[in-house]
Amino acid sequence: MLLDLDLERERQRDRAIVDPAFRQDVLAGLALPQKAVPARWFYDRAGSELFEAITALPEYYPTRVETGLLERHAREIGRIAGPGRVVVEFGSGSSTKTPHLLGWTAPAAYVPIDISGEFLRDSAAMLAGQFPGLNVIPVEHDFTQPLRLPDAVADRPKLGFFPGSTIGNFGPAAAVDLLRAMAATLGEGALLLIGIDRVKDKRILIPAYNDAAGVTAAFNLNLLHRINRELGGTIPVDAFTHCARWVEGPSRIEMHLVAQEPVAFEVAGQRFAMAAAETIHTENSHKYGSRDAKLLLRAGGWEPLGGWADEEGLFEMQIAKAVPRPTAP
Repeated sequence: MLLDLDLERERQRDRAIVDPAFRQDVLAGLALPQKAVPARWFYDRAGSELFEAITALPEYYPTRVETGLLERHAREIGRIAGPGRVVVEFGSGSSTKTPHLLGWTAPAAYVPIDISGEFLRDSAAMLAGQFPGLNVIPVEHDFTQPLRLPDAVADRPKLGFFPGSTIGNFGPAAAVDLLRAMAATLGEGALLLIGIDRVKDKRILIPAYNDAAGVTAAFNLNLLHRINRELGGTIPVDAFTHCARWVEGPSRIEMHLVAQEPVAFEVAGQRFAMAAAETIHTENSHKYGSRDAKLLLRAGGWEPLGGWADEEGLFEMQIAKAVPRPTAP
């Protein structure tokens, strides 16, 4: 009984501090004909830890390949960037790739930005221990929303860091808007180092999002646990399964939570129902050809300066410079 009371107190605390944007997005998304919840809400503490576990899976090539690219080309990236920039990492997570970059760019400061505050602070403290002379300034924020950088770094030249192919989670129009917002945040003359996942055989893609150990499934289903915990939900999580599918037209992997039977539940006092086989769409991961990636960057206000890909052509990194938006075609 004591454990039950402790659990209930924890749920009440979570509901008391819930992000109103989370409540709004979930309620609006569950009311759609194709139910959907934005992928950014995956990342509570448990979700962040599960994603870090995903990055170590044998099927999940992006982290392994991108880390290799950073190890091989960090010196050249540092030469292009030059010393004294503030490295601003969008969606920093555990910052595991960041040391490869910091070691060769002689940064003035490091600003990791992440929506998962507790995870962010732990990661920032760990990185500060690795680089004791570096000013590390963590910012708890949803990087998809307007952002003002700390005054301490406002006037310094910036190097944005957006690894992990996270840009693929956004549709093309939203990706362009995000890239333009990053240019506005980082300022005139800023650089951006970005990871972009390439189009490839779905026999490689699907296992990367539906691993044999079931870690990605747990990551996806954790979203339902978070809704239940923070929004007073009654979703029967055991009635849902994880699904990853390749959709050829938009060139993307989609992740869904599939109802295995008819279900009815409440979230934040509102009632919802789903038929068997109906889904909640939780994530997109768009894949790009090399020319497409450069076009996307240019549309977002960034001129590519250099790029690197692995020998198998699975993944690429681009470094680009913010340029003024043209006033004529």
